Formats: sequence, C-alpha cells, structure tokens
Amino acid sequence: MKHLLMALPLLISSSPLWIQSAQSHDGHSAESLGVNVTELKKSYAMWNGSPLPNYPDGQPEITILRIKIPKGVRLPWHYHPVINAAVVLQGALELETVHGNKKIYKKGEALIEVVNTIHSGKALGEEDVDLVVFYAGQYGVPTTVIDKPKPINK
Repeated sequence: MKHLLMALPLLISSSPLWIQSAQSHDGHSAESLGVNVTELKKSYAMWNGSPLPNYPDGQPEITILRIKIPKGVRLPWHYHPVINAAVVLQGALELETVHGNKKIYKKGEALIEVVNTIHSGKALGEEDVDLVVFYAGQYGVPTTVIDKPKPINK
C-alpha cells in the first residue's frame, strides 16, 4: 500500500490529459445541488495564437473590470502588460493588432487577450459592447497602456 501511495503522483502526472482535466475540474462536487459549471475558455495561447507569457515574479494583483463600449466606437491603440481574459456579455467586438490580425467575438464568447501587443477593439453592429475583463497582473503594473501604432514599412 505504501508503494502505491508513493507512486500515485507519478501515475497522475503521466496519465492522459483528459484524465487529469476530469480530476481537476469536477464542478466542486456540487452537481447534486443543481450547480452547472461550463468552461468558457481554457488555453495557453492568446487570441492571435501566440503563447501566453510567464506570470510576473512580484506581488500578484487581480483586477476585474466591466467595460461598456458604445456601438461604432473604436478604442485607442493600446497594449496590456499583464495577462487578461474577457467574456462578452452583449454585442460584437472586433479586435485588431497593429499588424492586421483580426478576430470578432460575440455575446457569450470568451477570449484570452494579447499581452504586450499593440491592438485596438471596435464595437460592431447596432449594439453597444458590454464585457467583463479579468486581469492577472502584478501590483504596481498597469493593466492597460495607451500607445500609438508604429508605421508598418511596406
């Protein structure tokens, strides 16, 4: 029995990813109470496909913002020096990097934002965009920095 307990961490760490996911995400064992857990997004990559950077070494700081963007408004060019993710509650949001990568997110969709990449967002269609953004940052580091895009040499 002792040898089995000592080997258990090795068995779990070498088990297929789907088994580890099932073990680590069980809805907090509240299914019998009618609790429904839906994973909106899980990724090691940003919406442009690049891998997320490492977390900072300093004091962690979590910031949660609700942002409303009026229909037709384009946000100024900016970047985020910290990892963040969002859920669109209403409307359609077009994201675009300074290099022309674009992606549209609609009501109910979740996104993992680009980090240290100059980009902008625009509220598309006839509805305002309403979203909640979760920043996993570092104390003293801003969540957003306004920037002007650099001209692209063609």
